[in-house]
Amino acid sequence: MVSIGKKFLYDLAVACRPVANRYGILLMIDDHVDVALAAGADGVHLGQEDLPIEAARAIASELWLGNSTHNLEEAARRAGADYINIGPIYPTRTKSVSCGALGVEAIRRIAPQVNLPFSVMGGIKAAQIPELLAAGARHIAMVTEVTQAPDVAAKVRELRALFRN
Repeated sequence: MVSIGKKFLYDLAVACRPVANRYGILLMIDDHVDVALAAGADGVHLGQEDLPIEAARAIASELWLGNSTHNLEEAARRAGADYINIGPIYPTRTKSVSCGALGVEAIRRIAPQVNLPFSVMGGIKAAQIPELLAAGARHIAMVTEVTQAPDVAAKVRELRALFRN
């Protein structure tokens, strides 16, 4: 895994802020509360090994705080989070997690037990979106399906059309 310096992340976030504003979308930073605050982001997503939600809330009460969850127990412990992420749903090489792929059934198991908005991610491809929507997912995060597409703009249009239908 490649380590990216905080200055690079900060500069990137600052550059993304006007784009997010133009399109009316949230600017969320992964893992780094300090970068999110300094760059004027809307929120930060924290994993199980990152700063605890309670500590992040104490220093960044104005940020949206999200937390990664891999099972019902982790999802149930998310007091103070504004949303959770359930995943990885499918096998992925973007991030390594010890739990492995959870499968679509995890959405059906976890989502009804938590009273928070949730997103799903992990190895998701366009062809799987109907299955995820049928399982109750409404916020789907994708990395390689977009970043590895030969034509990113065309891929994003394709994905948006899947949600509209």
